[in-house]
Amino acid sequence: MAKFVSILLAFTVVSTCVLAAPIPLEGLLPNGNFEEPPNPTAIKKTVLLGKNALPKWEITGLVEYIHGGPQPGGMYFPVAHGVHAVRLGNEATISQTITVKAGSLYAVTFGASRTCAQEEVLRVSVPPQSGDLPLQTLYSSDGGDVYAYGFRANATSVRLTLHNPGVQEDPHCGPLIDAVAIKELVPPRPTRFNLVKNGGFEEGPHRLFNSSNGVLLPPRQEDITSPLPGWIIESLKAVKFIDNKHFNVPSGVAAIELVAGRESAVAQIIRTVPNKVYNLSFAIGDAKNGCHGDMMVEAFAAKETLKAPFKSEGKGKWETVSIKFKAISYRTRLTFYSSYYHTRADDFGSLCGPVIDEVRVFSVRA
Repeated sequence: MAKFVSILLAFTVVSTCVLAAPIPLEGLLPNGNFEEPPNPTAIKKTVLLGKNALPKWEITGLVEYIHGGPQPGGMYFPVAHGVHAVRLGNEATISQTITVKAGSLYAVTFGASRTCAQEEVLRVSVPPQSGDLPLQTLYSSDGGDVYAYGFRANATSVRLTLHNPGVQEDPHCGPLIDAVAIKELVPPRPTRFNLVKNGGFEEGPHRLFNSSNGVLLPPRQEDITSPLPGWIIESLKAVKFIDNKHFNVPSGVAAIELVAGRESAVAQIIRTVPNKVYNLSFAIGDAKNGCHGDMMVEAFAAKETLKAPFKSEGKGKWETVSIKFKAISYRTRLTFYSSYYHTRADDFGSLCGPVIDEVRVFSVRA
């Protein structure tokens, strides 16, 4: 009987520990889609009045609460991820305090688009990190661009701020934000079968449930902590993180699309042994999103270069290519970029490009 009680107590303790295991944070922030409206006394026409006028957020400066669709003056604001959004006027901000795990890696995902002809910038900050995302490049013509921003938490609560640092002649001009979500990311590790971390791109930012455009990953100079764990976005323009719900991906649930030609590149530094020979392989294809034509991905590893051509018919086909290289140091940089620029056949205003997935590196005999 005593033995039975001991076993039962042990099972209870284990079960309690399992039940108490923290669930990784993912999803919209409180009122992250701005569908909880302000109090009627806290808004005048579209302008929010007071720092607490927007429920669950704190605001400063000229912030407008926007209903998607036609606007006074003949303008049209597409709100791709709901009905309502906020527009940040000259030097305006919205911010929210988020409970997180100190030391953990996170990605914030948000829908953002410009509303005026001037160049607009959105500054994203989670102190001590901050980055400016230029919004003048429209990656999709329907206003549904979604971005991700990565950060590593330095405390158990952090302050996320979205800020328009610009000053335009029209003080109302500024970025339109229509959804904000967060996801805790698991740092990937290499294995003895693959030296590449997150080679299948399965670990990445939250994908807004009602978004069909993928998630844009900003260049490294704008985001020092990559929202794509293991990878560096080391180009002038963004790279798109896509899923198998809205796109064709070669394997698993996610991949990346190089949407801006030579201005869209990813890299990773892996551990190698000097003079040892390795095999680099990856899948190349199209996302079945109307992107067609002659594509080419250039891959670099140590002193070797692989130019992988792919004839896309926009039907979601893919193939695997590989190259052998000899390591020349204990660290080897892998780099991939698209040689050409592409737009969708049915929408010349939407950028697209080749998809890469299942990047693998393993040692082979010379």
